[in-house]
Amino acid sequence: MKESLPTAPAKDVTGHVGYLLKRAQAALRGAMDKALREHGLTVPQYATLELLALHPGMSNADLARATFVTRQSGNVVLRGLQEAGLITRPAIADHGRARPAHLTEEGHARLEAVQTAVYAIEQRMVEAIPPQRMAVLLTDLDRIAAALEE
Repeated sequence: MKESLPTAPAKDVTGHVGYLLKRAQAALRGAMDKALREHGLTVPQYATLELLALHPGMSNADLARATFVTRQSGNVVLRGLQEAGLITRPAIADHGRARPAHLTEEGHARLEAVQTAVYAIEQRMVEAIPPQRMAVLLTDLDRIAAALEE
């Protein structure tokens, strides 16, 4: 069997698209971990708070999917946020197994406090790309994800 070569060969693996995407993701995660740690949050917790602010009542399964974690990990995230007083969930489901989550006042306050730091990280990323190339980059990233999700 003949081995396939990348369509954009590089001298070594550090020049491949996948490697560079992973490097960017690791840099983003490191910057976010540092900023969020100061507010007592993890990246999945922050993402969950952001999503619940936009879509109150999301279920664990929907939140897990949207934050790129398993349902089991999503449940751990929700329990931690609930124990910290940042979200509320009913003790039992009204129907089925879904227990919709909602931000508490403290959850809204914590999210608001951390958004400035997270949005500053996003701004640093955006400023690294020439404005005329941003739309193309976003489209290309979306295409990459779609190609791998098929």
